This record gives sequence, C-alpha cells and structure tokens, in this order.
Amino acid sequence: MHIVEHAPPAAQWHEDLKLGFEPMDDIHEEFLELVSALLGASDEDMPEVLGALHVHSREHFAAEERWMEENTFPAGACHREEHAAVLASMAGVMNRVVAGDFEAGRRLARALAEWFPNHADYLDSALAHWICKKRLSGK
Repeated sequence: MHIVEHAPPAAQWHEDLKLGFEPMDDIHEEFLELVSALLGASDEDMPEVLGALHVHSREHFAAEERWMEENTFPAGACHREEHAAVLASMAGVMNRVVAGDFEAGRRLARALAEWFPNHADYLDSALAHWICKKRLSGK
C-alpha cells in the first residue's frame, strides 16, 4: 500500500485572491502573511504569532462589518456569523496554546489556510463587488 501525505495548505497571497477593493485586498494579504507565520511558528513563538493573528482578525473582521454597514450591504448576517465563529475558534485555540497544546495552533493555521480562499471568493467578493458598485454608482 502506498500512502500519500498531503502537503499543508499554502497561505500565500496571489493575484487570484484580489477582489478589486484595495483596502480589503490589503487586509487579506496581511491576514495570509500572519497565517503563514503561524504555519511555520516554533512552539516558543506560537503564542505571540497567534496573538498577532487574533488581533489582526478582530480588526480585519470589524473593518469588513463596518463596510457592510456603511454600504447597506444586504447579505451581511451570514458573513458576520462566520467571522464570529472564526474569532471564537481562535480564542479557544489561544487558551490551548497558552496551556502548551501547540498542535492546536498548527491545526488552526491549516484550517484557516483552507478556509480563507473560499471565504474570500464567496462572502468577501460579494461585499467587495457591492462596495465597488455603490461607490461607482453602478446598478
């Protein structure tokens, strides 16, 4: 029997992730840099790196939710719920990492690397499209 191990998901910014709303694209690029740092963090550095990712994510999600309100985005409830679930997971994992469960931090990093492209492609792209249409007086 031949067992194939899958490589961990990449958390790298690339042009295909651009949504066309520069402030959001900039936040997403920073998010992926922090997820990548968490993927490669040593046990010693993990609490600090995870803490930085958690702070960034709270600010990142708050900015998106502010844009939803400012632009009367009609489909925000699901988006907000997903943000809340990610933040709750991060908080729980932070507690585990502080208690010495570094593998929990690595699992979170892999899960975020897998989650983010679909989140950006589906929920964030709809918001970015809505904002661009509203700001450019589109229909």
